[in-house]
Amino acid sequence: MRNIVLFTGGARSGKSRCAERYAARLSERIVYIATATPDDDEMRERITNHRARRPATWHTIEAPIAVANALNDLTAGTVVLLDCLSLLVSNLLLANESAPEPAIHHEITSLLSTASSRNLTLIAVTNEVGMGIVPAYPLGRRYRDLLGWVNQQVAAVAREVYLVTCGIAVELRTLEAAWNRTVQ
Repeated sequence: MRNIVLFTGGARSGKSRCAERYAARLSERIVYIATATPDDDEMRERITNHRARRPATWHTIEAPIAVANALNDLTAGTVVLLDCLSLLVSNLLLANESAPEPAIHHEITSLLSTASSRNLTLIAVTNEVGMGIVPAYPLGRRYRDLLGWVNQQVAAVAREVYLVTCGIAVELRTLEAAWNRTVQ
């Protein structure tokens, strides 16, 4: 699974823009997997802004919960930009609120397996939500914990992991302590 690249950071850190620039370096034709749903005016505006930034040669697939299924239909070697894991986890959590762990585990495992078996270059964007205030409500804490787990799973198999802050991407894999590196 060496064709996975992860971009993480806080809200409005510039991680999506950095991931888009990274993807554009690899290919003119990108498959953009969007997990956002236009449920309110503010989210519709965000989606509009993201769409306006993407080149016309990029193909968008809207997959709020079934990203792995969307990857199954892609040609081997395709460059895929998944924006974002944070909303994918949120969507799966809300769709399976009583027991979200199996659905999230299945989706992430399937997503990583499909990306590998289809020889896709998967560039994933996610939020780092574990560095802020502990949410005051159980659903918020559950989301934070589940997304933290997902981020760790994807980072563990990613060739490159970028932390983006203030629009600056720093590659973490090269900075990782030697004693913490796992055999991949």
